[in-house]
Amino acid sequence: MSGASADLGFAPEDDAPIPYMQRVRDYYQGLGYGAPYRWAHYRDVPFQPLAKPLAECRVTLITTASPYQPGKGDQVPGAPYNAATKFYRVYSGDTTGDPDLRIAHVAYDRVHTSAEDSNTWFPLRQLRRMAAAGRIGAVAARFHGVPTNRSQRTTLLQDCPELLERCRADRVDAAILVPNCPVCHQSLSLAARHLEAGGIATVVMGCAKDIVEHVGVPRFLFSDFPLGNAAGRPHDPDSQFFTLDLALRVLEAAPAGRTTVQSPLRWSEDASWKLDYSNIARLSPDEIRRRRAEFDRQKEIAKSVRDETAAAG
Repeated sequence: MSGASADLGFAPEDDAPIPYMQRVRDYYQGLGYGAPYRWAHYRDVPFQPLAKPLAECRVTLITTASPYQPGKGDQVPGAPYNAATKFYRVYSGDTTGDPDLRIAHVAYDRVHTSAEDSNTWFPLRQLRRMAAAGRIGAVAARFHGVPTNRSQRTTLLQDCPELLERCRADRVDAAILVPNCPVCHQSLSLAARHLEAGGIATVVMGCAKDIVEHVGVPRFLFSDFPLGNAAGRPHDPDSQFFTLDLALRVLEAAPAGRTTVQSPLRWSEDASWKLDYSNIARLSPDEIRRRRAEFDRQKEIAKSVRDETAAAG
């Protein structure tokens, strides 16, 4: 920062939300892939006000995390990307327990967070705490998992209708959607739009501001944290409670679609962590070649899982 900027109290230039769309575009082109990915983008945004006070609403939680799958390779916290753990159909789980959900299959920030505390991406315990305190009417009987699909057509025509049907079956009034990786943010933004058009109020809790706002969602709580921490800091229940409560306030008070509220919490006073994620300029030629080979290998694994899912119906 220049002396003049420092005198005026300006923040460093890199202390701004990570431009994930551009970073991901540059990264994959740097690995040698072709035309850049086109992210979903809408002009108009559906908006469903809460039909009753939040203290009377049944609320569900929607995630892109995957249930632990024994025999599917390394899924410990911080494990490398593991395409064998991907899922390609909407699934549901019981909200009365604590399911073993993991994010080994998504591109969360493996450099600046360890994924040791699932409460940072799956705030079910805090949601039950909100219900016990009367902040919400009840936690829905089931939570739901939505696939991380690069295919927007599949997300829109297969996953979103299936999710809406399950939420309606559970008589849900509102949904909290918590994505992890860049494509997760797109998938759950599309899901939020579909639920909202179907009469269910939503709020997205996310860390990729540019992606969510580019898609266009009704309500968005943005946490300027590394991907995988949209529900608060690891091992910090106060942070997790504050973040979920703020999301509920956005759910209650948003006046119209495209409402974004940024959490005041900071990950670190040093914002240099934002320069690392998928930054092709920081990789050596040898590392680029290694990553390309590994990504091609994982794509083949993912294709095998997808084909098995399709064959099973």
